[in-house]
Amino acid sequence: MTDSIEPSTSTSDPNSNSTPTPTILLHPRREPFEHGLLPIQKLIFTDPVQALTQLKEKLSSSLALRVGSAALADALQISSDHARLILDTLSSVLHSESDPLVTARPEDVDSIGADLRDLVLFLYIQSYKRLLPRSHKDSAAVADVWPSTSAFDGYLSALSPLQLVRSNTRRFMPSLADEEAHQLSYLQKHLANILSLLSEPVEGEGEESMLLWLGLLIEIPFLQILTMKGFEHLGFLIHFGDKGSEGVPLSQAAPFFANSDPDMPAVPVLASQVHDWLLEIIAASLEHVSEKNSAKESGSPSSSDQDIAMSDASPGSAKASQSASSSFFIEGVSKSSYVKQASDLKNSSVKVINCHDSVIYVLAPLRYATIYGCSDATIVLGAVGKAVRVEHCERVHVILASKRVCIVNCRECIFFLGVNQRPLIVGDNHKLQVAPYNTFYSQLGEHMTEVGIDATINRWHEPLALGVIDPHDSLSHPAGVADAQTESAACLDPDQFTNFLIPNWFEGEPIKSTRNNPFPLPDLYFTSQQRNKKNLGEIQQILREAPLEENRKRELSCALHIYFKDWLYASGNIRQLYCLLGD
Repeated sequence: MTDSIEPSTSTSDPNSNSTPTPTILLHPRREPFEHGLLPIQKLIFTDPVQALTQLKEKLSSSLALRVGSAALADALQISSDHARLILDTLSSVLHSESDPLVTARPEDVDSIGADLRDLVLFLYIQSYKRLLPRSHKDSAAVADVWPSTSAFDGYLSALSPLQLVRSNTRRFMPSLADEEAHQLSYLQKHLANILSLLSEPVEGEGEESMLLWLGLLIEIPFLQILTMKGFEHLGFLIHFGDKGSEGVPLSQAAPFFANSDPDMPAVPVLASQVHDWLLEIIAASLEHVSEKNSAKESGSPSSSDQDIAMSDASPGSAKASQSASSSFFIEGVSKSSYVKQASDLKNSSVKVINCHDSVIYVLAPLRYATIYGCSDATIVLGAVGKAVRVEHCERVHVILASKRVCIVNCRECIFFLGVNQRPLIVGDNHKLQVAPYNTFYSQLGEHMTEVGIDATINRWHEPLALGVIDPHDSLSHPAGVADAQTESAACLDPDQFTNFLIPNWFEGEPIKSTRNNPFPLPDLYFTSQQRNKKNLGEIQQILREAPLEENRKRELSCALHIYFKDWLYASGNIRQLYCLLGD
């Protein structure tokens, strides 16, 4: 079975109770579930349908189809910072690149606002619970690379047993197929509610004519209809085939609206009819995912399954793979350097998973990036136009240029950031530091322009900390800490700030100086850098002019080399030196 789109050319008969048989497969859009969930307690509704229906009525009372941050803050009784965070997050996971919120300048986001229907869907899925992480098959191999001791062992000993397990247990991402099945099941369970929020009631003076127009009996007490525009907003959560939102518009894949005259409004359909049709497709899609999983577990080859089991790579070997969802995986890199350039990646997203004691370079324009479960590594991302998520990492240096970044459950990490939005810090974090962007490569400016990153805006020093406990985690949580604020990040001491020189990965080009860094350095960091450079020059001058005999100079030079070599090995920078030398 292929996932190609084959929209039916038949039209639905309003008088018929039969539902068209699905001939296509449906996939959930991963982006809202991976990058669009915010641990804000006021967004987790006990009865989401009732709460969001009332919210929808309140916000649409003025007939406005777009909602700005001020109106949103008032309607949800949240702070202006949280209202703006909702708009920024929604913008990063929207399915339509032409939406005004996606293309808005930062200073215009509050006034432009979000489409009410997209906003309601975004708020509804805040009730989603993530799939439980799977344990690693080779726990002994994991112990070899994951630190057995930590600066926080003393802190962990004071935690409850449940918190201790959550903090010390090595957590691994589920496979793509597992995630897809979990998200499909969620959509299957909540589909009626989702369609209800996108639908319009048949009521008022025109009810009788509308019912007759649809060929229905007037005795039906309450009906909801779905317009073509309302249906297309389902594209926020689903798509048909593997090309996502870049493929055939959602309405053209549905028999209700396919081949509609663009100059004439399409006839609305009953929400219940759309519901039954989509349920059949979701059931068929779940069966397809289950068959692929069964074939993979039995060892049967499947040409259509390009998914990989993310927990199967040994920590000592690198595994790079492309999935059917346009994600490129870099997994299990250990004690080595690894590089990918734009010419190597024809994908929209990258996931760096379970890499240890290594230097990873992804020098390409991307839409999304995820860094998960890495330790003692340096990871350089090129330009990420939508969002970056860094989760469950320890002692990692991350260098990235992106619209936004979310940091979750990390320890002793330093983030060198060029970001247009405030860094979001979520979960159980400890001793995080943020610093200005500190590197450059020859195609960086071109990549930033391609994905829409503005080098004149860098909000690296404005981290926004949310809750310690993530309500989207499927694990139960200790009582009484749901609203506790996570530990934020400190700014790196300017005297500790250094530039990061990227090796010459581009054939025929000289190594570029980091002076071409597109993000201007703050005055404190620039002054410190100049001072350190001056001090280094003075020390070099003193050593050159020191009145020492030749044998003493040789002894001093030898001692300096030994200390420098020891530092290179102790810090792990010896690997970076080998890269710079072209090893």
